[in-house]
Amino acid sequence: MPAKYDEATKAKAIRLVADHREDYDSEWAAITAVSARLGMTAETLRKWIRQAAVDTGQIEGVSTDAARAIRERDRKIAELEQTIEILKAATSFFARESDPRHR
Repeated sequence: MPAKYDEATKAKAIRLVADHREDYDSEWAAITAVSARLGMTAETLRKWIRQAAVDTGQIEGVSTDAARAIRERDRKIAELEQTIEILKAATSFFARESDPRHR
């Protein structure tokens, strides 16, 4: 299970990469150095930076809020589908029980 980092840690890591980008040959080098100092993988930090760019509208993509809404909607749909299956089974059961030919 991946470690969970709080929003303050994420913001600090993203800010450190942005502030020290010019000190390194590439953005990846800055990401690697900052992630090593803060104890996370470089790929995790790279994803945070890309998601922050999406959230601020700098690049195209699905924002964090939109992704959260989609997950909630998918969860609700799955719950409703499960409820429908239960109701279908109950309807079938009660229809069989009330049928006088099956007594």
